[in-house]
Amino acid sequence: MSDELNLGVLLFVPYREMERRVFAALSAGGHAELTPAKARLVARIGPDGTRLTDLAAQAQVTKQTASTLADQLVRAGYLERVADPTDGRARLLRLTPTGRAAADLADRTADEVQSEWVAHLGRRAAADLRKTLTALRDVTDPYA
Repeated sequence: MSDELNLGVLLFVPYREMERRVFAALSAGGHAELTPAKARLVARIGPDGTRLTDLAAQAQVTKQTASTLADQLVRAGYLERVADPTDGRARLLRLTPTGRAAADLADRTADEVQSEWVAHLGRRAAADLRKTLTALRDVTDPYA
């Protein structure tokens, strides 16, 4: 039996560190109520809004779970419900200015972490890693 860590663990450890850094920045920035589950929904809101059923599928949670989280995010001021211009019966969830600020902070923090990793690995190794992980995404991400 090999002492090498499996690829899943090697992928998870850096992800966990990025997530920790993003949530620390969100908390310091006044967004402590954003849990990982809520943040997964916020991160998937399109620029013109997104339907709840699409959010649930993308976040890989039930529609009921997505609905509960969305209700909490609406009450907290991160999301708003608006009419879907393509279907008068449907509603979209859209980021509010508070939601956009939280998403922007999370994106900036993730970019900072990524820059640190590139500096540590070197541009060439980071580019090779990106290429390899992108190829792996082809067989692991149904939304790719």
